[in-house]
Amino acid sequence: MAVETLKQSGYTITDACQTLGFSRSGYYASQTLKQVPGEKGIKDMALFEKIQAIKTEHPYWGYRRIRAWLLHREKVLVNEKKVRRIMKYQGLMVQQTVHKAKRTPPKSKPKAVRPGEFWGIDMTKFIVNGLGWVYLVIALDWYSKKVVGWDISLRSKTTDWQRALAMAVNREFPDGVRGKGLRLISDNGSQPTSVSFMGETAHLEIEQIFTSYNNPKGNADTERMIRTIKEEVIWLNEFETFEQAREKISDWLETSYNKLYVHSSLGYLSPVEFEDSYNQGKIRKIA
Repeated sequence: MAVETLKQSGYTITDACQTLGFSRSGYYASQTLKQVPGEKGIKDMALFEKIQAIKTEHPYWGYRRIRAWLLHREKVLVNEKKVRRIMKYQGLMVQQTVHKAKRTPPKSKPKAVRPGEFWGIDMTKFIVNGLGWVYLVIALDWYSKKVVGWDISLRSKTTDWQRALAMAVNREFPDGVRGKGLRLISDNGSQPTSVSFMGETAHLEIEQIFTSYNNPKGNADTERMIRTIKEEVIWLNEFETFEQAREKISDWLETSYNKLYVHSSLGYLSPVEFEDSYNQGKIRKIA
């Protein structure tokens, strides 16, 4: 273990754990796991190492999603209680943010009952070293949670949003989107309310829905997806070039997320798996 290596270099256990971002209780718990005799100790240590590897790659994941990954992707039969116990002992639990109760009445949002009914579109920005701000636009299917279109650019232009929408339409409606009842949800920013963007959606017979002011739930699904992208890709990397950022984000969106991500609201299926199940008649609605 890395803590043992630092101890041999003269670090105290406290300093070694602080340097590596571990908790002292977690370190001592790992030593306890090593001391468990027989086959059980070997299995517990092997499970801890799997959990630690997943947590290193996905630091914002909680025990439920990690257990789902172990079960559905690595075919490890383990219950949530055991994963939670190991993560708690190792100091790997996600810190919960406590919010004050809201006193304003909640505002409703549309609920999709099939793929291709409601899409959300939104933008975020991040820094590329030596280059400055880079802008990412995504279009999200609210039913399958699949990222159906996206675009990354050096400037925040309406054309970026149009390219993301065009990608989504070409992929999801190869026979044409007119008459399919698609509705597109966005905020009231300058890009989605521009004459050219609104003209394009009208031409495609896509109904635009704009979130009302002071309504945080209006485009909540898309905004939560933006948050996931930040947690899983943007905040964990320092991009040196635009091309590097594009390649990393493209790989994550198209493969790690759409095809493999264990999504809690989809019964821990990936968006592609959930959509396939729907198309096969196995799923008619989200419970």
